[in-house]
Amino acid sequence: MSIVFVPKKLRGKATVNQETIQRLLDENDQLIRCITEYMQKGRAVECVQYQQILHRNIVYLATIADASPDSAAPSSNVKTPPRNKDVP
Repeated sequence: MSIVFVPKKLRGKATVNQETIQRLLDENDQLIRCITEYMQKGRAVECVQYQQILHRNIVYLATIADASPDSAAPSSNVKTPPRNKDVP
């Protein structure tokens, strides 16, 4: 079972830290390996449960990233191409 799964009565009480994120990334790595192995063996039906867990983990990580104030890239590192003067 995924470490992201938390019973409803405990939801919202967990703290998100670097260790939790790393465990999720490690779990995702293992899930991708399992999915790849099953696909190579032609057992796509068995992949579905792992794909669902992987999807849930990725959505959870994306939610954390979106909510994190320090996840935005500094504007000084973003380079925009020069604007063509002929185009309004």
